[in-house]
Amino acid sequence: MELIKTNLTNKILKNFLIIFLGSIALTISAKLKIPFYPVPMTMQTFVVIFLGIAFGYKIGLATVSLYLLEGIVGIPVFSNSPEKGVGLVYFTGPTMGYLIGFLISVFIVGYINLNDNIFIIFVKLILSVSMIYIPGVLWLGFLIGWEKPILQLGVVPFLLAELFKISLLALLTKKIIKLRKFI
Repeated sequence: MELIKTNLTNKILKNFLIIFLGSIALTISAKLKIPFYPVPMTMQTFVVIFLGIAFGYKIGLATVSLYLLEGIVGIPVFSNSPEKGVGLVYFTGPTMGYLIGFLISVFIVGYINLNDNIFIIFVKLILSVSMIYIPGVLWLGFLIGWEKPILQLGVVPFLLAELFKISLLALLTKKIIKLRKFI
């Protein structure tokens, strides 16, 4: 009985550590800007998808939720904070839909079966990244107006970077899935 209790405690501690370190990885990925065309690239979507692939939807959702909570309470974890604001004010700004899309995306990629060939994995990863952009564009349209060129502002500049990140993740998915056995 004591051994079961110890194993359960170790698993819980390990999960909390993964969630905490994942939120740190998301923060770092938001702050690093990599020169890319046509706009600088962050690795946030890469880390969101990675978390779902590596740790599944439960730990992925918990990690992204912690990251969002940290930002909402005022910790400058988001991409352009503190420069463009912090807390709930920043969260409810133009990027809120994308941030909420992180939750949908990490759930989908953590839930779906990725034991396929690389082409099918690539398609599934595109689906999961799309779940970041759909609420992002919807919120952007609601916020700035539907008459604005929303797709040109909120999607098109990021397509090349997303294609690069999805391609890299598709190549690494089989290796990343092996991390799940350690949790």
